[in-house]
Amino acid sequence: MNRRDLLATSAAALATSTLAATALPVHARTPGASMSQGTPVPPVAKRIPVTIEQLGRIRTDDYQWMKDDNWQAVLRDPTLIKADVREHLEAENTYREAMMASTLPLQAAVFEEMKGRIKEADSSVPSPDGAWEYYIEYRTGDQHPRYMRKRRQPPFNPPTDQDLARMEAVSHLDETPQLLLDANALAEGKAYSEVSSTGHSPDHALFAYSEDAQGSEVHQIFVKDLATGAVLPDPIGSAIGDFAFSPDSQWIFWTNRDDNGRPDKIFRRPARGGETVLVYEEADDGMFLGVGRTADDAFVLITVGNQETSEARVIPAATPTATPVVLEARHVGRLYEADHWGDRWVIRTNADESIDFKIVQAPTATPGKAHWADLVPHTPGRYIEGVALVKDYIGRQERADANTKIIIRDRSGAEHEIAVDEPAYSLSLGGASEFDTTIMRYGYNSPSTPTSTYDYDLATRERTLRKVQEVPSGHVISDYVVERLNAPAPDGELVPVTVLRRKDTPIDGSAPVLLYGYGSYGNPIPAGFSTNRLSLVDRGWIYAIAHVRGGSDKGWNWFLTARRMTKKNTFTDFIASAEHLIARGYARSGRIVAEGRSAGGMLMGAVTNMRPDLWAGVIGGVPFVDVINTMSDTSLPLTPPEWPEWGNPIEDAEAYDYMMSYSPYDQVAPMAYPAVLATGGLSDPRVTYWEPAKWVARLRPATTSGKPILLKINMEAGHAGSSGRFDYLKEVAHDYAFAVWAIDKGWERV
Repeated sequence: MNRRDLLATSAAALATSTLAATALPVHARTPGASMSQGTPVPPVAKRIPVTIEQLGRIRTDDYQWMKDDNWQAVLRDPTLIKADVREHLEAENTYREAMMASTLPLQAAVFEEMKGRIKEADSSVPSPDGAWEYYIEYRTGDQHPRYMRKRRQPPFNPPTDQDLARMEAVSHLDETPQLLLDANALAEGKAYSEVSSTGHSPDHALFAYSEDAQGSEVHQIFVKDLATGAVLPDPIGSAIGDFAFSPDSQWIFWTNRDDNGRPDKIFRRPARGGETVLVYEEADDGMFLGVGRTADDAFVLITVGNQETSEARVIPAATPTATPVVLEARHVGRLYEADHWGDRWVIRTNADESIDFKIVQAPTATPGKAHWADLVPHTPGRYIEGVALVKDYIGRQERADANTKIIIRDRSGAEHEIAVDEPAYSLSLGGASEFDTTIMRYGYNSPSTPTSTYDYDLATRERTLRKVQEVPSGHVISDYVVERLNAPAPDGELVPVTVLRRKDTPIDGSAPVLLYGYGSYGNPIPAGFSTNRLSLVDRGWIYAIAHVRGGSDKGWNWFLTARRMTKKNTFTDFIASAEHLIARGYARSGRIVAEGRSAGGMLMGAVTNMRPDLWAGVIGGVPFVDVINTMSDTSLPLTPPEWPEWGNPIEDAEAYDYMMSYSPYDQVAPMAYPAVLATGGLSDPRVTYWEPAKWVARLRPATTSGKPILLKINMEAGHAGSSGRFDYLKEVAHDYAFAVWAIDKGWERV
């Protein structure tokens, strides 16, 4: 759960608007989309200065009033938001719609293009488990998936007597696929509905799912009896969304969500309903919690951790009501992830200064660090980012130079690689949904190549192509070129930049460029395939991804060198990427649109302040821009858990000063800003709606360029935007239309 997707006017007029906004109540401010000689007039946010003293430093926030004092309740019921805040947000939406009215035909065209690239009636490759195969499907016109299962066709490992006994409850079923959940029916009549997690019990008799019905990530968990088709009474409320059935199928475990939106407890109750029991309570509100089962179903696994420290607690399958036992006590700076491999523990860890992680093993009965023995030793520059286990094999995913590879290892220690020969691509190890198998699944794509899904036989090394992503409107791979550039950063590091363009797009600076970046939490940005991007690329744009520090694109140290007191490396890497594109003829200064979401939105805010001249437009999706205020507010869901990422400005003066020096909201100053689009969701618990709203309120009177500063708040969604697959495409089409509008200076014709 990491955080974090103007009217031309004179300086005198801006000053007058500022004074008016300070003096007048909100209902008297200039309303959104009011007309002055036919031109939309932007809303002017009232100013109510609030002085904040912290660690001997003083800052003033004119727009703190936008944060609803009752924000926790607003997340659960957005209708409770204060009237003046709602009025302001709606005025901003109205103004943006009026300013971008000329783009409506383009938005509609882009939406239809994107929709045309989706196979509307589609299904996933089924995941086998015992005598069943589980999958999802979409019917034509469906906004949401349908969760399905069907009888598995031989050959497969024959069911044991225990398996056969478990199947008696559903033995009356024929070969017809069984509908487990229709998320379209679940969403009917709701402005927002997202099924976040699903899972079946090991005996295949129950199916559970968690629903977020506001976009606030407050979930209910429902359990369905697959023999009767009935959803059992008494759903679980106030949940994070994850859950796990016990290996014997008799219990369900889940993570509780407290009033501040943080995970704080693991609960258990009988799988079919009954008394709720507290299993584990975490005292440190800076830790995330989760619950699951090991690959071999030998243990229930409780995970505790943040960006730099982790701990696991385990419950044996034979005694699912036992008190969880610590596998290895937490130690600040040490991360580990444990799974069980039949007769031993397999643990991915950064212990012993293994910056890019190693894999160790430990006996089942004595899993503590004193008994860890290297299985795959640490190799600097080879980042081990994930491990998957089946009975006799380990699959691991490694990352280096912004590309991935998959390594297979058997119990004797013999290894081989699943290799790919492309300059930029994405391999993803899917693992297996059952333990006693020799088959693992993986996916492959690249910026120009649709996703192919393979089943890989670990013993014979044969791969079977199970599915190739279809693009119904047509897609010719050879029409596109994928390139990998390396941009020199100010300190000499080379920043990978992935470029996608049509092969007939000239490299002379004439093509507009969309440059995407993220760079936080160690999350890499894969060089993968997206049908949506083609709507820009097919219009002669170049789409580029800057694999900046703060992600793990070049290893875990790529992350470690751009957090806390080195966070600015993320920003200078992005700027260096843009400058390199210009130097190589791919771009021209002032004809680049920068885009980032969530923590990537903070990157957008920072580079907008640092180098406004580079950008024609900036898209800050749900942008984390009010950094110093957010990281000083311990009531917010992600503040204590993210101090390891950003620093703690409440107790550490050095962290405060450094954070203040780049905080996008606080560093807004009079300058010629590019066109800016900030987006947000009213019920977003990760980057709250007031962050983009405050940023826009401060940017608009500061800019001297006359270029528009726009705000789009989804009043019925949260961090991820709209929940329906087509509604989401409309949001992407809107943002891409803004990019085209920014390059074409469309506001000059409003």
